[in-house]
Amino acid sequence: MNDRNPARLDALRALMHAESLPALLVTSAINVSYLTGFSGDSSALLVLPERVLGVSDARYSTQLEEECPGLEVSIRPVSQNLWAAVSEVVGRLALSRLAFEANSLLVASHETVREGCPTVTLQGTSGLVEGLRMVKDAGEIAATRRAVACAEAAFTRLGEGLDLSRDEVETAEELESSMKKFGSSRPAFDTIVAAGPRSALPHAHPQVGQRISSGGFLLIDWGATVDGYRSDLTRVVLTGTVVEEYGEMFRAVVAAQSRAIAAIRPGRLTGEVDAEARKSLEASGFGHLFGHGTGHGIGREIHESPWIRPHSEDLLRPGMIVTVEPGVYRPGLGGVRIEDDVLVTPDGAEVLSSLPKDFDAVRIRV
Repeated sequence: MNDRNPARLDALRALMHAESLPALLVTSAINVSYLTGFSGDSSALLVLPERVLGVSDARYSTQLEEECPGLEVSIRPVSQNLWAAVSEVVGRLALSRLAFEANSLLVASHETVREGCPTVTLQGTSGLVEGLRMVKDAGEIAATRRAVACAEAAFTRLGEGLDLSRDEVETAEELESSMKKFGSSRPAFDTIVAAGPRSALPHAHPQVGQRISSGGFLLIDWGATVDGYRSDLTRVVLTGTVVEEYGEMFRAVVAAQSRAIAAIRPGRLTGEVDAEARKSLEASGFGHLFGHGTGHGIGREIHESPWIRPHSEDLLRPGMIVTVEPGVYRPGLGGVRIEDDVLVTPDGAEVLSSLPKDFDAVRIRV
């Protein structure tokens, strides 16, 4: 475990103590990694006031030694599944009560643990580790900055040689390949490339044979992953002449995003940030075409707390990294979404991404 993990475990123990939880079974692979540095899967972690125990299998014996030196690990035999092994370890600890991650542990797995530990009361919890993950430390922020820079470099290269005869799938593959060359271990999520009217689908899947020149504009939503941390950006590229209404939609979204970003600061509720974007779009006449939240946290997962959506009471704190991505979608015409990654600073916000979003600046010259 690196030097960040003991502090994270101590913070988790403090939360457990506040909720009178004697032990916590961590089953989310992302949370196990966050707490220990282990990059594998098919493993679990038991966190107690004075001990931390990992449960895994022989495939990861060497990896655990290298990535998590000092971690007490129980390696299960091939004949035993993970949850039976967890039950065995829990039984040796003589616990009367065990908390578990309700959002991660499957019902069947829960039943195996329950049947294997009939004297132990299982108590579901949620958001303990995720709450810690919301605020990023210096290393996490640096990794996110690199993920943003990688995604932006790949997008810039794509724009410099954009082939309008290509289809959406070819364009997405080119962007992902370029991100890898710039240092991304993998795409942060499935890249969205949607041309013309298909951009009215907020989560459109790239289609074979769908020319990117269709409709005169192209929506691209993409991100890179660096050291396990992700970026998430969206831009619209103008590939031809567009109708006046589309230009109005574009400018309205840019204005709404700017207003939302200006509202970000420590102590502000995320629901209030969302409201600023909605007020802006309502004033421009497009509020009824905005059907999703204004943003979300990013980090080890592409969607994580905090959530910038109506009535959310998540409180912004320095070190949080969120997306700000209002959008307007007109069926039959197309959609506009502009998305940037924003760091909450002690006195406001820093936009980590820097690609142009002015209407005249996003036109491709061919």
